[in-house]
Amino acid sequence: MKQYDLTSGSITKRLLLFALPMMIGNLLQQCYNIADTLIVGRYLGAQALAAVGSAYTLMTFLTSILIGMCMGSGAVFSIRFGEKDSRKLKEGILHSFGLIAVMTLVINLGAFLGLDWILKFLQVPAEVAPYMRTYLQAIFAGITAVFLYNFFAALLRAVGNSMVPLIFLGASAVLNVALDLAFILLAGWGVAGAAWATVIAQVVSGLGIGAYTLIKFPEYRISPKEIHFSRKALGEISQFSFLTCLQQSIMNFGILMVQGRVNSFGASVMAAFAAAVKIDSFAYMPVQDFGNAFSTFVAQNYGAGKEERIQKGVKSAVAAAFLFCIVISAAVCGFAEPLMKIFISGKEKEIISIGVGYLRIEGAFYFGIGLLFLLYGYYRAVKKPGMSVVLTILSLGTRVVLAYALSAIPAIGVTGIWVSVPIGWALADLVGVAVYWKRRKEKLND
Repeated sequence: MKQYDLTSGSITKRLLLFALPMMIGNLLQQCYNIADTLIVGRYLGAQALAAVGSAYTLMTFLTSILIGMCMGSGAVFSIRFGEKDSRKLKEGILHSFGLIAVMTLVINLGAFLGLDWILKFLQVPAEVAPYMRTYLQAIFAGITAVFLYNFFAALLRAVGNSMVPLIFLGASAVLNVALDLAFILLAGWGVAGAAWATVIAQVVSGLGIGAYTLIKFPEYRISPKEIHFSRKALGEISQFSFLTCLQQSIMNFGILMVQGRVNSFGASVMAAFAAAVKIDSFAYMPVQDFGNAFSTFVAQNYGAGKEERIQKGVKSAVAAAFLFCIVISAAVCGFAEPLMKIFISGKEKEIISIGVGYLRIEGAFYFGIGLLFLLYGYYRAVKKPGMSVVLTILSLGTRVVLAYALSAIPAIGVTGIWVSVPIGWALADLVGVAVYWKRRKEKLND
């Protein structure tokens, strides 16, 4: 499989070629999410759609803890790869795997034991709660598989292989859709069928990519004599992993808080939000993946000590993200209503109207989140993951506070939740760019 050493060669070309499989992979994943939403919404009804949509937000929060830790570990792996230090790379792999495995166990137990409290916290309406409980009781079983896939995907991407994660993610998405159709339409298992389809696909991708990595890349295997404890290695991995985990968790906890406010407006708003968020995520997912690819580029070059190449990469990445966001913003704003009708019957005019309002407000400002993803990736790669946490707190804190405050005004209502999002993006972007220019100026004056 093709691997890219991002410390040499054409910056834009290598960055795009490395990012492309990541973009395609997550677009496939979003296609699954859209198919899942479409099947549930069309065949199980608005209440089931509201339950699955709200549960998806919760699972995104829980798995973001693991994904954040894997992303943080991946930054360390990329730096070691750039330094050409195979011993420290394997040491990082060993310690990060153990650390994240323990966290996975804690999350799994907490999710199962706290299900009743979770439903209450999210203000789930009584008519939706039974569907959501059934879905979550099954979906929690796949958390370990999520860890395995994201750990090995982070390792492979860190050393320049973004194609293998794409293949396993694509296979998982296809399997997921096939099982959705079988379990929901043929077997009649309802929302439980949608959940078990997801779990089975996650297990296949997690075990598959793990086995592939260990078989095809023996240089990353840990032999018995290499198993040891290093306080220094664990400390470095912990710093990156937990700060990136904190950033991801804050981001998704903020979204979860917003979901709770959305739920308070009833099933119609929940259903509209569930469908619109899928479209929204599909639209800006490529630029999020581009930000992760950019982070690998920066980390490898940071490890190699190539500051000037990093600065050139920043310019290329910002230009590419801007062009993409302009195009996708125009598409989402222009086709908001037809996009909503993919998921919701044309007869549900209220739900469609609510979703269109959301999409046109969010869609007009996609470059705000595109730039924010680049800033997250940059600070994670230059050993300042704490800055990513600060930006996330600014963005999501603003969003949550404004969502609750504005939506409480009768004349604004649910629209207040939507407009709070781009305001949060803009504030975080301003701070992130200001700190970047300050850091660059300090470098020039050294």
